[in-house]
Amino acid sequence: MVGASLARSLAGCGLHIAVVEAWPLDSDQQPSYDDRAIALAYGTRVILEGMGVWSRLQQDAEPIRHIHVSDRGHFGFARLHSRDQGVDALGYVATGQALGQVLMKGLDDLSGVELICPATLESFAVGSDQVKVELALETGRRTLHGRLLVAADGSRSLVRRRLGIAVREWSYGQTAVIANLTPGKEADGTAYERFTDTGPLAMLPLIGGRYAMVWSLSDEQAEEVMALDDSAFLQRVQERFGYRLGHFSRPGKRSSYALKLMRAEEHVRSRVALIGNAAHAVHPITGQGFNLGIRDVAVLADVIADAHGRGNDIGLMDVLQRYADWRRRDQQAVALMTDGLVRLFTNPLLPLRLVRNLGLVALDLLPPAKRLLSRRFMGLNGRLPRLSRGLSLE
Repeated sequence: MVGASLARSLAGCGLHIAVVEAWPLDSDQQPSYDDRAIALAYGTRVILEGMGVWSRLQQDAEPIRHIHVSDRGHFGFARLHSRDQGVDALGYVATGQALGQVLMKGLDDLSGVELICPATLESFAVGSDQVKVELALETGRRTLHGRLLVAADGSRSLVRRRLGIAVREWSYGQTAVIANLTPGKEADGTAYERFTDTGPLAMLPLIGGRYAMVWSLSDEQAEEVMALDDSAFLQRVQERFGYRLGHFSRPGKRSSYALKLMRAEEHVRSRVALIGNAAHAVHPITGQGFNLGIRDVAVLADVIADAHGRGNDIGLMDVLQRYADWRRRDQQAVALMTDGLVRLFTNPLLPLRLVRNLGLVALDLLPPAKRLLSRRFMGLNGRLPRLSRGLSLE
């Protein structure tokens, strides 16, 4: 979805863009088309507006108007409200299926964009003035030549590994268990982040009155929870989350994935740029993953469009280094914030429990601190590229 977003952002700018996708768009294994909930920051909405796709996604995106943060069994809590920030919503929640449909369907009809799907990257060679890419298609092989190769191929990026770009990563020893649930109370646009003794548990409002659960557990606990029948699973969730949403029912299909922090040590090479999970992966504790990737898109698209408009070679290092430098502070800040929250709220030591609960209370009572944190979550801090201001690049 991050790669498709970049293509949409640059369509009509006079470039020839090939989007290479491994899975057929109607495949059950197409990662863009699952039912997993994806948190979209307010700043991501603005970027999607600049790309011209928000109007088609809006009906399938449930607004987050309030955020409630609490520490289970302790006194600390904090509340964030969209009205305090002067916006309709702090963010939105959509399924991967809805977002994938909007970003992928019709991609091939855009000016200057060709969708090559299904196709697999076989090899690539970076030269002084171009990059050569060899693809394997169902009908044979195909060779592409271009000025720039953008790797948007996930946390196990083949492009990154072939280039020998090192990564810094460590596992949290945690697994995220994901499921959609039906609450017993009518949803009011509140998203919950509840820190428990078994890990952070987020409840995100979805269209249709459902809630999307993202529960971070130790690897051993996650294996146990995944093996429970629906009744026992609901009981376990209820014990940890409580009854703010009443009694949960009708759990959807459960899925899980291991949690880690990862950052590539280089985000650009001559004629190559990494974006999205190919460049970084963070803990889902504040729902920043896709938002971080879409902000990569906004900056890289801005840099490419500007260079192309000036008649410059878009694959040169001095062009790509602008993207890497521009994105460095935001990526580092999100990595530090998510990692720090995980470590702080999973530490059982009494002094730290007291500090974090006092911190939540202080946050709830201090509007300037709330505003600063809200703008961080909304993706509106720092120097903003054109798409992040809702402006098209055409």
